[in-house]
Amino acid sequence: MSQDAVRDVLDAAPCGLMRTTPDGTFLRANRMFCRWVGHDEAALVGKLKFQNLLSVGGRIFHQTHWAPLLAMQGSISEVKLELLHVNGSTVPIVINAMVARDGDARVHDLAAYVARDRDMYERELIASRKRLEELVAETQRLHDEARGRASYAEQMVGIVSHDLRNPISTIQTAAAMLRRDVAAAGKERMVERIARASERANRLIGDLLDLTQARLGGGIAVKIEPIDLHTLAAEAVEELALAHPGRKIRHVSNGCGECRGDASRLEQVIGNLVGNAVSYGQADAEITVTSSIDADGCSIAVHNFGPAIPAELLPSLFEPMTRGEASGTSKRSVGLGLFIVKQVSRAHGGTTEVQSSPASGTTFRVTLRGGELPPR
Repeated sequence: MSQDAVRDVLDAAPCGLMRTTPDGTFLRANRMFCRWVGHDEAALVGKLKFQNLLSVGGRIFHQTHWAPLLAMQGSISEVKLELLHVNGSTVPIVINAMVARDGDARVHDLAAYVARDRDMYERELIASRKRLEELVAETQRLHDEARGRASYAEQMVGIVSHDLRNPISTIQTAAAMLRRDVAAAGKERMVERIARASERANRLIGDLLDLTQARLGGGIAVKIEPIDLHTLAAEAVEELALAHPGRKIRHVSNGCGECRGDASRLEQVIGNLVGNAVSYGQADAEITVTSSIDADGCSIAVHNFGPAIPAELLPSLFEPMTRGEASGTSKRSVGLGLFIVKQVSRAHGGTTEVQSSPASGTTFRVTLRGGELPPR
């Protein structure tokens, strides 16, 4: 068959057919391939290399995989690449190549097919995989959220069963004893126990409601108005001293001027911080409640002596259901006091901080900023 006849056959082929030197320089290219890249054969033969018509990724693949494999194996098949058209567009192709001889010369024969449908399928497959990964991530997020809610619900049940059980049991026992015919003095003591247990149960229920409001309602509600901070703190300390007759609780005031806040909530803060000091402080040491007013605002601080709070507990100290004791100690239990203190401070636009060391004891400080909410 003559060279012209061979060329006609190659040009009529429904695929791209090329012959190159081992370094990729074109020796021949049929009409179909020239149409794909927008060059005529004269612009390719002896002037361009096959890898010059590949995308950047294709050139890297040609250098690191194509050339070594072809040299070792003598052929490669079904390699997907992208050709660059002269107008800047790309043509996805699947190509086969083999080492051949042209007389004494070593050459590479290449056959290529347009793979637009395959390329579209692969892109859709990649997109589907990405969507699947996103769905898996969203499912995991929802699962973690549901698990967190379940854990939160379990903790709430733990609070109710642990903390409310004792005062309610006291009320039930005292009520049963009152039904009996006992001396008047005994009845008075039972009534006092019922009153105290009921008050404690009521406070715990209030704490639970505050926790629910803070977690689900966006924060604890406060009513900001002018208050006499020093008088409020002094009266709160007086009541707390009666509630804890075995402990010495002292009030100190600094500065003067107007303070704005929610009186009942601030009494709750003082009560929670003093209760914390009673539970974890040194039993024979004084507890000091300091109310301060200065140019920067108002603050309430509660100090007690005793063991320092372990450093590893400080980051989570104001989270719900945590306490200032390491796990395994006798004082460890669920708790909401410090969480509510922080939420009340935040509702006043303030901050809550703690300093604790064996030498100086532990001080909780709550600052107030007139009720302007900080950014969430």
